[in-house]
Amino acid sequence: MTTTLVPVFAALGDDTRWSILAALGEGEASASALAERLPVSRQAIAKHLAVLRDAGLVEAVRAGRELRFRVLGAQLSATAQRLDAIGAEWDRRLARIKQIAEEL
Repeated sequence: MTTTLVPVFAALGDDTRWSILAALGEGEASASALAERLPVSRQAIAKHLAVLRDAGLVEAVRAGRELRFRVLGAQLSATAQRLDAIGAEWDRRLARIKQIAEEL
């Protein structure tokens, strides 16, 4: 489980990629369109999109001659569910520690 999260968290660990995901959350966009909206060059956007694509967070869609990108919500939802499961396990462990401490 954690090995599949590593590339996702590595991709999400960058402010520019967060900004790209937020922009794509509003709708599909090309690298050029994203570069117009963000203070980053088109080449840098393309590199960030490649990282996001490799992590399974975005996909490229051909629209005529333009290559547009869109967010893959399923991967983000799966990541959130994994984080919820990890949090629930920690809550269970901490509740058990509290119970043991109170019994002492």
